[in-house]
Amino acid sequence: MQRPYKIALVGNPNSGKSSLFNVLTGLHQKVGNFPGVTVDKKTGKCHISETLAAEIIDLPGTYSLYPKSEDEKVTYEVLINQNNEDQPDLVVVIADASNLKRNLLFCSQIMDLKIPVIIALTMNDIARKKGINIDLEGLERRMGVPVVAINPRKNKGITHLKKVIANTALHQNSPLRDSFISSETLVGKWIGEIKDIAGTNTNYHALHVACNYMELSYLNAAQRIQIGASLDIHGFQKTKIQGEEIMKRYEKIGGIMKQCVVEESPLQKLMRSERVDKVLLHPIWGNVLLLIVLVLLFQSIFWLAEYPMNWVEHLFGFVSNGFDKMLPDSFLKDLFINGILAGISGIAVFIPQIMILFGFITILEDSGYMARISFLTDRLMRSVGLNGRSVMPLISGMACAVPAIMAARTIQNKKERLITIMVTPLMSCSARLPVYTILIGLVIPDKSFLFFKLQGLVLMGLYLLGFVMALIVAKVMSFVVKIKEKTYFLMELPVYRSPRWKNVGITMIEKAKIFVTDAGKIIMIISLLLWVLASFGPLEKRKKVKEDFAVAVQKNPEQKATLTRKMKTEKLEHSFAGIAGKTIEPVIKPLGFDWKIGIALITSFAAREVFVGTMATLYSVEENQADLTLREKMKMAKNEYGKPVYTLATGLSLLIFYVFAMQCMSTFAIVKRETRSWKIPLIQFMYMLLLAYGSSFLVYQIFS
Repeated sequence: MQRPYKIALVGNPNSGKSSLFNVLTGLHQKVGNFPGVTVDKKTGKCHISETLAAEIIDLPGTYSLYPKSEDEKVTYEVLINQNNEDQPDLVVVIADASNLKRNLLFCSQIMDLKIPVIIALTMNDIARKKGINIDLEGLERRMGVPVVAINPRKNKGITHLKKVIANTALHQNSPLRDSFISSETLVGKWIGEIKDIAGTNTNYHALHVACNYMELSYLNAAQRIQIGASLDIHGFQKTKIQGEEIMKRYEKIGGIMKQCVVEESPLQKLMRSERVDKVLLHPIWGNVLLLIVLVLLFQSIFWLAEYPMNWVEHLFGFVSNGFDKMLPDSFLKDLFINGILAGISGIAVFIPQIMILFGFITILEDSGYMARISFLTDRLMRSVGLNGRSVMPLISGMACAVPAIMAARTIQNKKERLITIMVTPLMSCSARLPVYTILIGLVIPDKSFLFFKLQGLVLMGLYLLGFVMALIVAKVMSFVVKIKEKTYFLMELPVYRSPRWKNVGITMIEKAKIFVTDAGKIIMIISLLLWVLASFGPLEKRKKVKEDFAVAVQKNPEQKATLTRKMKTEKLEHSFAGIAGKTIEPVIKPLGFDWKIGIALITSFAAREVFVGTMATLYSVEENQADLTLREKMKMAKNEYGKPVYTLATGLSLLIFYVFAMQCMSTFAIVKRETRSWKIPLIQFMYMLLLAYGSSFLVYQIFS
């Protein structure tokens, strides 16, 4: 099978790389991990021309070929390792036209690896507003590679870019261009020795081997020994050579800039982004506006999602009721309605909220405001012993703790990284959203307070509670885990831009698909397994329940409906699931939880959102009223004393438990993988469980 034509997208952070990737690949995207590391690998398919189909690889953003963080090392490995499965046939360097000098540094380094390069200039409108005019033909001539102006957010220049890619691929075997700078001039002709030992194509590639030969995975032990000996003989000084290389590149880039770029006087008026930042990054007004943005975000999750959620609930209620009337009573009917349909409804009903949450998060990222949130919270992070880089993993934790913990790899200080990993699961992720919304809908009145829905305010309060507790725990851990190394948080703020709505739509669809396929599979499997456990049990006890029911109906035939419901409840209690729930009930009863909630706590360790599927299955097996929604069944649920199960005290206690408990097998696994230790995830699991239990106990006692 022929290897697909591979195109790598590279560039500085915030240069427009992800926007171009989304335009080229559309919905034909796949997200995984680069081999051996837990850094996101985004790939996609694109038809460049009628005869050329390519695989597009979106490499992590970096400023140069001298990596510092784990994600930058991934980009370096792909470009340097000639045996890497993702080694590109062509590199498209996305360069910010408003910061061209810095972007051309990285581009010139890739050019000297003799990989075919195309420069895609973005942010041209921003450059013009800054008074920067670029001679594209002159820049192309001086750099020696094609230069294309694009605006992926508005789909401009993409057709021309594809034509240039197709033409470059057609002339792939053309003579190699001259080096941007000479590696021999930097270190001497002996660099050819390293080139021969490592089997590289260029002297510049050999220079990188000399700088990083101990870390490059494709070199064997014999090669490392020979390279090390050669470097010792010639007195190679890595830091000195790297510094000289950067200076020589900037010197040449400066000459190109003088000939191809015209800039207005630096005394130009402030740009729109700078004027807006005076308000949004203000120490007082910036935080007030941030709070307003969060309120609107969580209000929308209830306000906008209310209608589609009701439609989905009633649709499944209608379908279930129809099948209940149409199909004869049998084992398969029970399995289909109370196992399969109940499980699917538990997944589908929360798709609108998942889509709305990620839609708003994408808008915040696309507009440039998400980076401002990091800036605003930097001082707060430092006050609790965290690095400013910890902000992004914590914010990402609102979506999912797994990639958020992976994102902590950008934190160079190991102790700060460890604390960030330990507290990130306290951030309320999207998996908790279905649990929050169904419980809030049950116990919080649907009232408004100062134009805001009370339910939305409670939801925001839960997210803020997780964030505040993460800060408190981080502060405690900063005393336990002593941090001596001084670190700094440097971040480039992107300019404000209107969100690219197609990108927002793609993200919403993709996140819904991931929820349905990934979380949905787990929910369905556990729902079906739970249906089996809830429908079967020790034969003698269930037989006795049936016999008692038959006797009771003979005595009081007019109470058959009430006795039938009582029989189903007793059968559920004597099922395998019921026995498990009853076993742990004494432990969770002080929190206001009954044995059914206990079953949900156990099953939701696989994934928090499984709580909803568990409830759907248990109440479907017990009630057997296909026309009722899950919320209606839970609202009708009574305890052994005939009182409602889901009181305000129980609901709040359960909400607090899910805010703090580490109910996620995937998070446990990724923490073990990132820390390479069982000790850390076990400590994390125990402290979060104790925190959840103690907080829930306190809340239940106060409100009951």
